[in-house]
Amino acid sequence: MAKKRQSAGTPATVVLTTAGVTFTTHAYEHDPSHPSYGEEAAQAMGVSPDRVFKTLVAEVDGKLTVAVVPVAGQLDLKALATAVGGKKATMADPTLAERTTGYVRGGISPLGQRKKLPTVLDASATAHATICVSAGRRGLEIELSPKDLAILTEATLAPIGRVQPLDEPPVVG
Repeated sequence: MAKKRQSAGTPATVVLTTAGVTFTTHAYEHDPSHPSYGEEAAQAMGVSPDRVFKTLVAEVDGKLTVAVVPVAGQLDLKALATAVGGKKATMADPTLAERTTGYVRGGISPLGQRKKLPTVLDASATAHATICVSAGRRGLEIELSPKDLAILTEATLAPIGRVQPLDEPPVVG
């Protein structure tokens, strides 16, 4: 008789559990037609968008780098480059980001990535007791302290987010 294999969670939740970090998961029904995964998560959880952070993968001087910024705004590529001592940053190719992190776009978590990448967490995170980030799949978020996130990802804290102008469409991430 075959044993039923139990899910150990996502790589992100496994990292948190192994580290003994306090966190809460929030599951919601993901709508693939929603224009912004992060805003969808904030709405579904009833959490302010300035406490829900999206994980974006960029290339800084040709090196992949993770940026974690509030869904209510955008990533400032110039500020990201400066934060890691680089000159120029561009958004990474989505296929390369997925292959490198082991997660799908819209579900990329800053935790438990296949390859550890330099990470920068927007400094605004420290204004909150807890923030939410992707747990590694669309429709699942992790709520944890920004300090724990910064420690586990060895993140640099820097002002890399900027407020999104009202006339500009949201960046999906």
